[in-house]
Amino acid sequence: MTAPAPAPAPDTGTDEPSVPGALSQLIQDANDRGLSYQKMSDRAVDAKSGTRLSKPYLQRLVGNPPANSPSPKQLKALAAALGVSERRVKAAAAEQWLEYTATELAGYNDEVRIIVGHLAGMPEAELRRWRAMIEADERLRRESE
Repeated sequence: MTAPAPAPAPDTGTDEPSVPGALSQLIQDANDRGLSYQKMSDRAVDAKSGTRLSKPYLQRLVGNPPANSPSPKQLKALAAALGVSERRVKAAAAEQWLEYTATELAGYNDEVRIIVGHLAGMPEAELRRWRAMIEADERLRRESE
């Protein structure tokens, strides 16, 4: 009896290199600007929990990211390492691991956020129609003043 042949490797469907995820790219960009992985590691501390990130972990986030997103404590440490806001790091992690792109609407009330959320999922033709209606309303308002 002969042994079964090993299964072939899955076909990725492309020979092109994969594009780095948003969080991986954020770290790589900091490194490209001269912030070494060691310096990042030295700064990567969540002040509240004491969580630290090692140099190899930071390098792995760029070169061979884990299947799961870093924990909230790790994301806080990463924000400290990169000198950016936690919000920016969390948005990059959400984009990389959840395929969710956060849209910053700071300074707007819930009504505006809800409207933008509805518009974000619309096809281009619908967006153009809504834009035309909003601009027409603005023109009428200006003319009546």
